[in-house]
Amino acid sequence: MRKFAEKRGESQPKMAAKKTFLAHRGVNVEGIRSISLISSKMLICSACPKGNLQPLPPSAPLGEAARQMRDAARDAVVVAYEDGSYGILTERDLTRLVAERAGNRPVGELASRPLITVGEDASLYRVRCMLSDRGIRHVGVLRHDGSLTDVVSFADILSGMELSYVQELQHALRQRDLALNASQRNLHLAEKIIETTLEGILITDDKARIISVNPAFTRLTGYRPEEVIGRNPSMLSSGRQTPDFYQEMWSRLQREGQWQGEIWNRRKTGEIYPELLTITAIKDRDGKLTNYAAVFSDISQLKENEARIRHLAYYDPLTGLPNRRLLEDRLQVAMAHAHRHRKRAAVLFIDLDRFKRINDSLGHEIGDQLLIEIARRLNACLREDDTVARMGGDEFIAVLSDLTDPDDAAHTAARIIEALRRPVEVDGHELTVTTSIGISVFPDDGRDPAVLVKNADIAMYRAKEEGRNAFQLYQPAMNARSLEHLALENALRRALDCEELVLHFQPLVQHDTGQTVAAEALLRWQHPELGLVPPARFIPLAEETGLIVPIGEWVLRAACLQHARWREAGHDHLQMQVNISARQFRDENFTALVARVIAETGMPAAQLTLELTETMLMEDSERTVSMLNDLRMLGVRLALDDFGTGYSSLAYLKRFPINELKIDRLFTRDIDRNPGDAAIVEAIIRLAHSLGQRVVAEGVESAAQRAILARYGCDLMQGFHFGHPTDATRFLLSCQP
Repeated sequence: MRKFAEKRGESQPKMAAKKTFLAHRGVNVEGIRSISLISSKMLICSACPKGNLQPLPPSAPLGEAARQMRDAARDAVVVAYEDGSYGILTERDLTRLVAERAGNRPVGELASRPLITVGEDASLYRVRCMLSDRGIRHVGVLRHDGSLTDVVSFADILSGMELSYVQELQHALRQRDLALNASQRNLHLAEKIIETTLEGILITDDKARIISVNPAFTRLTGYRPEEVIGRNPSMLSSGRQTPDFYQEMWSRLQREGQWQGEIWNRRKTGEIYPELLTITAIKDRDGKLTNYAAVFSDISQLKENEARIRHLAYYDPLTGLPNRRLLEDRLQVAMAHAHRHRKRAAVLFIDLDRFKRINDSLGHEIGDQLLIEIARRLNACLREDDTVARMGGDEFIAVLSDLTDPDDAAHTAARIIEALRRPVEVDGHELTVTTSIGISVFPDDGRDPAVLVKNADIAMYRAKEEGRNAFQLYQPAMNARSLEHLALENALRRALDCEELVLHFQPLVQHDTGQTVAAEALLRWQHPELGLVPPARFIPLAEETGLIVPIGEWVLRAACLQHARWREAGHDHLQMQVNISARQFRDENFTALVARVIAETGMPAAQLTLELTETMLMEDSERTVSMLNDLRMLGVRLALDDFGTGYSSLAYLKRFPINELKIDRLFTRDIDRNPGDAAIVEAIIRLAHSLGQRVVAEGVESAAQRAILARYGCDLMQGFHFGHPTDATRFLLSCQP
């Protein structure tokens, strides 16, 4: 009993010392599991004394029991009876028997029986509780087969529990050291990242006083750390933002804990620059604000690229003249002004005569230089309030506002013809061009912009029929071209039934492997009398008459059926690109049509790409977004075709779910000779990639153009350099390695 008391008395200061030691080592001792929890998970067999148990026979004398206790350093011996039961004689019993002068009697008569036993799977904690409840100090431990393995004392149990507790503490120390090392490594890594990142980082205290900056901060602002530490970040303010701006910024920062946006700041040199800034409020574990962290980057180049691309939305990149979108706005303004002031406005449709011959004989570069000079002369012929726009190719439209008499438009047209027929010197070539101009007047010849442009176009063709190098005022009797259109329309209606429409295919090639990965389906009309009718001649007519809807359905179905034949031939990797017209896209049943064709032809939706133009997407943005999302739900891919020639808008690019952006040949044609075009193409590619869109470059005609586009990271290329449009059989042969 004395030993038990000593054991129990020593365990408490030892555990207290361990806790003090751990506290000095930085270990949270309260976080370590309680000894009761530890002992409840440990088995009684772990507390058994080392050494084999040797039970005594009942006949052994009391002196033998005393000798065994002394030699084995045990405080009890076990007596094994013939009936298989056990008894126990403890050190305390031995002391009592000696005092009672029991002599050297057999232990079988003196032992307490039966011995209380537990299974070897019993927990230390349960056995300890049992001993306390029964007021006993020893318990036998039985194996699974019922044989006795050992006897465990209360002191053995306490020692085992203390050992487990110490082991738990040692484990906690090791975990603490591992966590500390990991924390130090992470801190070192964070410091290196902050030092090497390209983004500027500024850290303040809770009073917004700068306490730390990284090297990128110095590189971007020009200020060294010692010049800014202790100061307020407002020292970088450009003065462009209003007090309300900063009030809203800090209000959101306090409310949400973070603010992100674009802001103008000032470098040490005084230069003002735009930056993308993120400010985060940092709090400790108790929720108290301790710091602010600001991360920023210079977005000057991005802003320049955005401005360049926005310019493409309204201006022709070659001549710098307004494009169709800006022209429509200016025409609306001119008509409204004329209506309000009871005056007139005029539309001049200007077409250069036989310009194609110059392109074919001298090349596009000479033709482009000529167009630039033509644009300059056109501007010189007009008043400041007038507008001249390039519609594409060699076609221009001028809008004359605030006219008193229709003859004013005729005088301007005559002045243009005279100015344009003066010789132009381009790269050693003296070029002379003539001009045909058609004139329509508001409100006499129409009250709708489209009608005015159409009537001016009709008048321009009459000027060409009359011998060119002249102008014609629109007259209602000018219906010759309309009759021609009617005949062509009737023939086009028969073309579907007579199977005169065919598809040709042009390859889209992967820039790095040179592999053909897609085919663009291009419509052709093989007229029995007229021969191969150019798409530019019958597609606009089909749009105008509504025939484009059934023709478009035929194209979509024929392309999907052809894809099925290619898949059967083992070419199941090819994508199929199909152009969609504006009239088709406006049809409310278009999405249902696509779904039906996919189902009926077995076309894998993911391998079908629908090509849409910018003009189509801008007409009704809400409906457009809804329709595009419906098409994406079908699984088809969407491509923005002829990018840069229409209504390019960064906002729309981000808003519309477009997979692919196709750069118009107008930009790729001269990238190997014109640094400006090359810069625009590179900017478009980067912008598209930042939005997760694949980029296709159209009009690639040389190895030099291909190399430049590959360097810019253009995903796919298309053009005569890789193959002309051809029928399905020849296309498939061209895809063979």
